[in-house]
Amino acid sequence: MSRQRILAPTSFTRLRTRARELLIAYRAGEQHAGALFVEFHHAPPVPEKTRLADARLVLARVHGFPSWPRLKRGIGLFNALCADDADAVLAAIRACPALLDERVNGATSNWGPPLACAVQVGSARVFDALLPIPGQDLQWALGRAILTGRIEMALKLMKKGATPAPDEVMGPCESLNVKGLEFLVEIGAPLHDGTGDATAPIGLLLEGYARDPQAKHACLAVFDKQGFAFPDTPIMAFHRGRIDLLKSHLADDPDLPQRRFSHRDIYPLELGCHADKSLALHGTPLDGTTLLHMCMDFDEGEIACWLIDKGADTNMPARVEADGFGGHSALFNAVVSQANRVRRQDGTMMTRRLLDNGANVNARASIRKAIRFTEDESVHEYRAVTPLAYGRAFHARPWVNESVLRLVEARGGR
Repeated sequence: MSRQRILAPTSFTRLRTRARELLIAYRAGEQHAGALFVEFHHAPPVPEKTRLADARLVLARVHGFPSWPRLKRGIGLFNALCADDADAVLAAIRACPALLDERVNGATSNWGPPLACAVQVGSARVFDALLPIPGQDLQWALGRAILTGRIEMALKLMKKGATPAPDEVMGPCESLNVKGLEFLVEIGAPLHDGTGDATAPIGLLLEGYARDPQAKHACLAVFDKQGFAFPDTPIMAFHRGRIDLLKSHLADDPDLPQRRFSHRDIYPLELGCHADKSLALHGTPLDGTTLLHMCMDFDEGEIACWLIDKGADTNMPARVEADGFGGHSALFNAVVSQANRVRRQDGTMMTRRLLDNGANVNARASIRKAIRFTEDESVHEYRAVTPLAYGRAFHARPWVNESVLRLVEARGGR
């Protein structure tokens, strides 16, 4: 089972309640509680002899902390960081100097120790209070500053001696942070990964988990200005958000809105994408789909509207493979997508456009999908499902848009 990370101010009182609930569930023989004890307790006790301390230990380790007291200290420190309470942070570190070097929100967190974590959450007063303290990991903090686009903090860290790593560009490309990327260009940092591969940052922009179309377009434009030669293809025009280029391709190929593209078309190896197809992080399969399908996963609302205006078939099925999987319309991609997991809005606008333009709410398709970097990476199969049935059954719930499901059901989906 995957760990849970502390990424927002957290009530320790609520965690105490959760520990009691976990104890009750474990004593009652509930499966999920038993699985947690097996994974996170070094010596799971028999349920009738389990104490509250055991449940607290399990809950602490679920959150990446070795013990309940360490979880309590970590949450106190993290809450103070989020509140930009410099006095409270310094007091916590004086009381326990080891905190200065420990990851604030758990052993698996890449947000890092207090200085780097202050950068991550944008706590300026805490950052300025911590920066003069010697012996801290300035490089870690600089990486977070560039990844999050906190340029003033990055400059202060560099004055203290921190320098960008050889692959620092990968950070803002992962987070789609154009400010961090432009900063690296401004200071002359290399635009390649640690092996010198100049296509790797582009591959990360195309395959990565983040969904912010305008930021992605802007990041790709930075590479364009630096002389990176993008192929003149409809897919690359799509990734770059260049409707002007799509218009040119449409003039050359009037069937473009109905054209299906392979996985390799969408994620070209020559642009730093991976031979391992599972590393392209999207929801409902995109192999053998149209640009309209892709719009649902990449949150490209403007392009979706343009395609529909140009006659894109909202019921165009994806290519059906020899084993019978495929055939899904763009509505399936609206129901389950990477955009749903990270979206800041409810995501129903594009779905409404599909439905208002004839999308069949009861179309059927068979879909096979695994989601990487999740608790369950196994392949799941959904046979002859409608969009509504698919969304209700899909195993990775954060990828399912519940607002879209309600909308589909309201339009007669079964």
